[in-house]
Amino acid sequence: MTKNIVWFKDLSIKDIDIAGGKGSSLGEMYDIMPIPNGFVVSAQAYEKFAKEINNKIFPILNIDVEDSAKLEKAAKEVQKIILNAKIPQDIIDDIKAEYKKLGGFVACRSSATAEDLPEASFAGQQATYLNVKGENNVVDAVKKCWASLFTSRAIYYRVVNNFKHEDVLIAVVVQRMVNSQKAGVMFTVNPITNMRTELVIEGAFGLGEMVVSGEITPDLYIVDKNKLEIKQKNVNEQEIGLFRDKKGNNVKLKIKNPAEQVLTDKQVRDLAILGMAIEKHYNKPEDIEWAVDEDDKIYILQSRPITTLK
Repeated sequence: MTKNIVWFKDLSIKDIDIAGGKGSSLGEMYDIMPIPNGFVVSAQAYEKFAKEINNKIFPILNIDVEDSAKLEKAAKEVQKIILNAKIPQDIIDDIKAEYKKLGGFVACRSSATAEDLPEASFAGQQATYLNVKGENNVVDAVKKCWASLFTSRAIYYRVVNNFKHEDVLIAVVVQRMVNSQKAGVMFTVNPITNMRTELVIEGAFGLGEMVVSGEITPDLYIVDKNKLEIKQKNVNEQEIGLFRDKKGNNVKLKIKNPAEQVLTDKQVRDLAILGMAIEKHYNKPEDIEWAVDEDDKIYILQSRPITTLK
């Protein structure tokens, strides 16, 4: 019998069909990297849920995706069907029981079964819900992640790249939230110059969302991988950052020392060592999300292959 829930410790990169790109990657790295604990609501759980509604969904998707009005309308209709559908009780019970073991704030992230494969960079096309707390809210967030498989962008991407809608399933990663004081991304190859001897780290104070959305310009650190030396630093002033308050809301707060370097030189080197270990493990350049908590502990949040190298 296929499980509805699988913990990271029981997953590896071979489990893309169960846990999707993100989930299987987190499972693969869980034993060797500082990764916040979590589990995956399996693609098979989604499949079980969707079985009852697929006959309503797929006919709606028979459209010309180049017609943006029709595409948007179809996406909204399909998402509404998913959000209004009933989740089988055994899946709800399993999500609640396993969430209780994690407790507190979690991040719920979509992990499509074709998402982070180098040939099909779906990255950023599915949903992420941060600071989710309470078992009912986690169940709701899982359902919203399922619905994100049918955003207009995701539908368009699949059609243009000849993926059948029915072939792509979605898993959901439920992971303990790091209370990030600093966060950012790391590329184990310089993505601008394609220099494979250089590693690039971008970082900002607070949660990483403001970096991803382009609201702030992060600090930039370029590291020589052979010597583990910082070759270049671009330190930017950051007036505000996104932080989690006690209720779990993301709030914008003023940064005490806006001109301060986000990462210490030691943290830059520690991150670079982790990045190089991940690259060596996968034997390919990786795009990695990281965070530093209030105790200055570094966590790796996710890693995926860099798909833009020439």
